[in-house]
Amino acid sequence: MGDHLLVIDEGTTSTRAMLFALDGRCVASEAMPLTQGYPRPGWVEHDAAEIWRKSLRVTAAMVAQAGGAERIAAIGIANQRETVVFWDRNTGEPLGPAIVWQDRRTADRCRDLRERGHEALVRNRTGLLLDPYFSATKIGWALEHWPALREAGDRLMIGTVDAWLIWKLAGVHATDASNASRTALMALEGEWDDELLDLFGVSAGALPAIVDCVGEVGRTRAFGGNIPICGMAGDQQAAAIGQACLSPGDTKATFGTGAFILTHTGETPATSDSRLLSTVAWQIGGVRRFALEGSVFVAGSLVQWLRDSLGLIATAAETEALARSVPDSAGVYLVPALSGLGAPWWRPDTRATLSGLSFAAGKAHVARAALEAMAYQASDLQRAFASDGAEWTGLRIDGGMVANDWMAQDLADMLDLPVERPRFAETTALGAAMLAGVGAGLFADLPAAAAMRGAVETFAPTIDPEVRQARLAGWAGAIEAAIARE
Repeated sequence: MGDHLLVIDEGTTSTRAMLFALDGRCVASEAMPLTQGYPRPGWVEHDAAEIWRKSLRVTAAMVAQAGGAERIAAIGIANQRETVVFWDRNTGEPLGPAIVWQDRRTADRCRDLRERGHEALVRNRTGLLLDPYFSATKIGWALEHWPALREAGDRLMIGTVDAWLIWKLAGVHATDASNASRTALMALEGEWDDELLDLFGVSAGALPAIVDCVGEVGRTRAFGGNIPICGMAGDQQAAAIGQACLSPGDTKATFGTGAFILTHTGETPATSDSRLLSTVAWQIGGVRRFALEGSVFVAGSLVQWLRDSLGLIATAAETEALARSVPDSAGVYLVPALSGLGAPWWRPDTRATLSGLSFAAGKAHVARAALEAMAYQASDLQRAFASDGAEWTGLRIDGGMVANDWMAQDLADMLDLPVERPRFAETTALGAAMLAGVGAGLFADLPAAAAMRGAVETFAPTIDPEVRQARLAGWAGAIEAAIARE
């Protein structure tokens, strides 16, 4: 058996492959950017063929780096969730664009279903809400509007990105339970649900089989060998595993394109009265563990927008120096609802606002307000989790944004909690490696695989409580004003 674990970490803005030693060291990494299409306001699409082509290239680079396929013990896959791919069973080619999780084209459909009283069914069966974020209405919309899908008949295959990659790698139509739990088509403690399939107009025959997050799902010969695929999870569940959130109450926050906070809730799905989501944390040996989740649509993509659309900064790293260069945000608040508001608000029609501007405000204040918005959104979720009985005692953070020390400290200050950051921040890929290691029999279980996590550093709160309360009060006013403008 090989002595490396290879991970495909297929994200929203890039696809990456990483090579891990069994002690958790990242030996090598290769990434390529992905093109996002915005054909209409609120629409976000990917080219599924590009996802496959670039995933293949970066993975091949890691196989070469390892010294050949025989050096790879197993492949793990982590992926952007809720994004839907449609392809032809015979040709293996996409039948349309992939509709990305950020896409809001089905907002009216979700509103109509809510008004007709269907949200209770969706909530009770899936732990999710009726929102364009989830896969079901995206699939229903595509089936209604794209003739090529109807014409494909029994050749039509539908799946989230993990299923697309597994099919292309191994010719197996499968998805793991963590990804399936994000579609709004799977019962949280069951399989694809007939009543939900009827509600959204989806045929079960086009959907993949639901499998464990560990264990061999197939083998790929794409890289000159016969490598087993032994670990799969949605990116946020993989990050929670990579952060060793393996016991009830453990909480992680990933600040990537969006921000996603998960609290492990154990063997029983949590019921939320605060419009949080219940989701599958992982499934091993047919047994599921669950998490409570708050999803924020815009995090790192806000900094990307400041850079690419406004030209306010040249690099994301500049935001830290800008934030430190001023004593406060001069009363500026940025509500980053560029794709609507996620949890706990779930207001898809709310738009971003920049308020409190005066001649005293400059570029540094706007950049600082953008970073402060991360802690404010986390604070909103902290209260929501607490009201559902899942109070945080600490927070484990990861994702590209948390390399920013100023932001990590601001999170600790606004949450009034210790914030723990691992020295190795790519915890999504690490979690997929841990799953693959367990699935390949290299580790007895996830607690044994958690030794791969390595060292951490902690940020303790230092801010004056009155300053904290004043800032949070200003944020509450900014959110209320943004929602009122719908």
